[in-house]
Amino acid sequence: MRLRVLAALVATLSLLTPAVAAAEPVRAQNWKVLNHDYQVQETGYWCGPAAVRIALSARGVHRSQGDLAGALGTTTNGTDWIGQVTGVLAGSVGWYETKEMPNDPPTPGQRDLLWRDIVLNIDNNYPIVANIVAPANNHPPGYPNHTIYHYFTVIGYNPDTWQVYIADPANFGGNHHYWLTFDQLASLIPPKGYSA
Repeated sequence: MRLRVLAALVATLSLLTPAVAAAEPVRAQNWKVLNHDYQVQETGYWCGPAAVRIALSARGVHRSQGDLAGALGTTTNGTDWIGQVTGVLAGSVGWYETKEMPNDPPTPGQRDLLWRDIVLNIDNNYPIVANIVAPANNHPPGYPNHTIYHYFTVIGYNPDTWQVYIADPANFGGNHHYWLTFDQLASLIPPKGYSA
């Protein structure tokens, strides 16, 4: 009898699944990913403006990459310092501060602060913009085989697996969204920093 009731329940739920799946992606129990408007960076040196644009879109602010490049002081050499990113984010939506991570590898205190910032920011609907240095032996998915200086946006996290979800404006190898381990993220940011 129990098996028949269970089978009927499964059959009923399977009829409801398509409607639920269309409305919201299937989730692990605790992970959170923010809604955002993704764009690939429009030039080879506009990763900063594109990452800021992605972050602002999660707050309902939509500005062009060109407008943000001007506000950030981005040149053909890129966006020099994470503080420029923080200034534009804070000027648009408040909240943001610059967090420097000069130690490579980061100290336990810097790692703890980074994780706390990720959870606090994402839980309050504020993505993090990170300035990274990715050597050839420590690449996110699809990166070319040399050191990459880059900005991307942290838009989610999973506390069960200690992973972060990245919206990457470079789209290297077609990898525009992906999960990274927290350990890898923490190893990519030094000696730069992040806006949280």
